[in-house]
Amino acid sequence: MPDTTQVQPPAEDIAYKRICVVGGGAWGTALASVARHAGRDVSLWCRSEEVAAAICEHSENPRYLKGIKLASGIKATTDLAAALHDSEAVLLITPSDSIREMTRAIAPLTATDCPIFTGAKGIEAGSGLLMTGIMAEEAPGRVIGAISGPTFAVETAADQPTAVTIACTSRGTEAQHMAAARMAATLTTDSFRPYISDDLTGVEIGGAMKNVIAIACGMLHGAGYGENLRAALITRGLAEIKELAVTMGGSRETVTGLSGIGDLMLTCSSPKSRNFSYGTQRGQGLSDAEVFEGRPVVVEGRTNAVTVTDLARTKGLHMPICEMVRSIVSDGHKIGDAFADYWSAPIEGEPRALSFKIKHPAATAAHTRFGGPRP
Repeated sequence: MPDTTQVQPPAEDIAYKRICVVGGGAWGTALASVARHAGRDVSLWCRSEEVAAAICEHSENPRYLKGIKLASGIKATTDLAAALHDSEAVLLITPSDSIREMTRAIAPLTATDCPIFTGAKGIEAGSGLLMTGIMAEEAPGRVIGAISGPTFAVETAADQPTAVTIACTSRGTEAQHMAAARMAATLTTDSFRPYISDDLTGVEIGGAMKNVIAIACGMLHGAGYGENLRAALITRGLAEIKELAVTMGGSRETVTGLSGIGDLMLTCSSPKSRNFSYGTQRGQGLSDAEVFEGRPVVVEGRTNAVTVTDLARTKGLHMPICEMVRSIVSDGHKIGDAFADYWSAPIEGEPRALSFKIKHPAATAAHTRFGGPRP
C-alpha cells in the first residue's frame, strides 16, 4: 500500500539554534560534534577540566575519542550553569545511574520551555522507571525526549554515516513542531540522519534491554559457541523486548526499528560494544574483577539485567534470556549451567500467541553437554 501521509514542509527553520550537551564522554562529545557540524551554537559540560581544555584548544577528546578530530567551535566547560546559559534544548548524555542527579541540577538552570533529551539507556533500580520517567519526576512539566539507535560514538564522531531515532511524546500545534522533530532538524547533517518517533516507551525499552541481550551473546561467543546460537539469541531476545515494550504501552513497530532491532544487532555483534566485549571476556573465563584488564568500564547491561527482570516480574512476564544473564552477573551462577537451564526449557510455540509447550525431550542431555549434572 502506498504511503499517503501528507507531509507539509515547515514554514520556517525549526532547528534549535543553541544547544547544550551535558556529558563529555564518548557519545556526548560525538553528539556535540554532530550539532556543531550542523551549524549550531554548542556548549558541552564535562566533569574533567583536562577533557574540556582539550576540546576547546585542540578540538579533540583524548580520553574518550583518541585520534578523532572534532568539529571546531565546541564550547566545553566544567561550569554547568555556564554551559546551560540561554540553551534552547539540552542533550543529557551521562550514565544511567546519574540521570536523576543531573536532571535535578539542570532543571533550575534552564527555562521551563527548554526540552531535555537523554541518550542514557536503562531502568532505575527500585522505582522501575525508564530514564525519561526519572527526568519527568525531577523536571515536572518539562518536554522530555530520548535519542537512541545503532551507534558507536567513535564512528559518529569520525563523521561516518549514522542513523538514530529521536522520540518525544509532546507535540506542538503541527507535527513538524514537536520537540523530536525540532531536535532532528537540529542534528541533521550530510552524515547524521535522525528519524522521529512519538513512542517514547518503545524506544527506551529497546535501549534498556539490548545491552542485556548483548552480554548473553558475548558470553556464549566467548565460551566458543557459533553464529547460529548468536542469531537465535538476537531473535529470541527481540521477542523479549517486544513483549515488555507492548506491556508497558509501547509499539511492536518501534521495536523493529532503529532503536530496537537496529541497536540490538549492532550491540550483539561487535567487539566495539562494551556489553558484548564484557560478555565475551566472561565467557572466556575471566571474573568481573578481571575484565577490561581491571579498568573501570561502564557496562550498563550488568545493572539492566537486574532492573529489566525486576520490572518484567512485576508485570508477570518471563524473559528467559534476560533471566539467564541475571543469574550469572548477579546471582553467581556458572555460564554453562545458566545456559543449560535456558536451552533445556520446555519447547514452546513461535510466536507466543501459539499456546504450545512440551517438555524438552533432551533436557538431561543438554545439561550434560552445556552445564553440570542436574541436581
